[in-house]
Amino acid sequence: MRVLRLEIREHRLPLRESYAISGQSFDAAELVELRVITDTRNVGVGSAAPAPEVTGETAAHAAAALRGPLADAVEGRALETLDAELSSRLAEALPALPAARAALDIALHDLRAQERDVPLVALLGRVHDELPTSVTLGVSSVEETLEAAERQLARGFRALKVKTGRDLEEDIERLTRLRERCGREIALRTDPNMGYTRAQLAAFLERTRALELELCEQPLPRGREEELTSFAVDARAHFAADESLHDERDLARLLGSPQPFGIWNLKLMKCGGIAPARAIAAEAARAGVALMWGCNDESCVSIAAALAAALSSPATRYLDLDGSFDLTEDFARGGFALRDGVLSPLDRPGLGVELDA
Repeated sequence: MRVLRLEIREHRLPLRESYAISGQSFDAAELVELRVITDTRNVGVGSAAPAPEVTGETAAHAAAALRGPLADAVEGRALETLDAELSSRLAEALPALPAARAALDIALHDLRAQERDVPLVALLGRVHDELPTSVTLGVSSVEETLEAAERQLARGFRALKVKTGRDLEEDIERLTRLRERCGREIALRTDPNMGYTRAQLAAFLERTRALELELCEQPLPRGREEELTSFAVDARAHFAADESLHDERDLARLLGSPQPFGIWNLKLMKCGGIAPARAIAAEAARAGVALMWGCNDESCVSIAAALAAALSSPATRYLDLDGSFDLTEDFARGGFALRDGVLSPLDRPGLGVELDA
């Protein structure tokens, strides 16, 4: 199988509901659709969903890279020559374009699985059958939070990730009321998005101890990981690195002693795709770090890719792969089934997605 050309389409897909996180709000997803056309009529599908506020990469940057240096790297080449070594070389050449690299990496993995006529998760080596995902509640008032939670619980979700970090007192009240409303059978996670100081985090942990929160994602800003090491081991075990973990270059800081985070949140759009994510996952397994697989607002294409990677790692403990649920439309369908908040890949070759015309 040989790559003939890359086809790129840019999309701005509105969200069903706008939402806010600490310091920002969102009402649409800026995505790049990638189709890798081959001489066997197989089409590999990828998608870029950059987070400019995290990596600095925009959808326009990703599209330009896919039309330029990334196309140059693969067009005319046999699929078997486009291996992990290529992924490493592209990461060195284009370190500021992880979502563009992820789109290409996803599409090439899709083609490899299609070539073998197996689902991508089987190609990667499945170790989990399926896992529940959390669904995210944005920063909002107490009543709006409770109403949003009721809607998601009615859809079958049993894990809620609550965006916090705007106001400590409001955060604690929202979580307290949620626990009262939802009971103990619902998992509650919190994500301050770097919105706390160390003192605020200490107060937050003390005052929410009885709520039995499952994890606290990125409580302090990137670059202030050392401040987390002063917390007790049992607290750090529930801290999840997000903005502090972009790619493999961050591992030395995160693997220091004591470790600031007991959980790493892997996102294909931060690290550059499936291949680099699996390399980080292997390091997590060796270090005894639990993995959470997250996302941005994304197409089902990249969510399916992240799910396959997550189910292939023994270190995976949590999923936060809700990024395609609130798109008003998508350029693809399929990839996974969602039943009562549980995600499972479809039994189809490759990613198992179908494209619009």
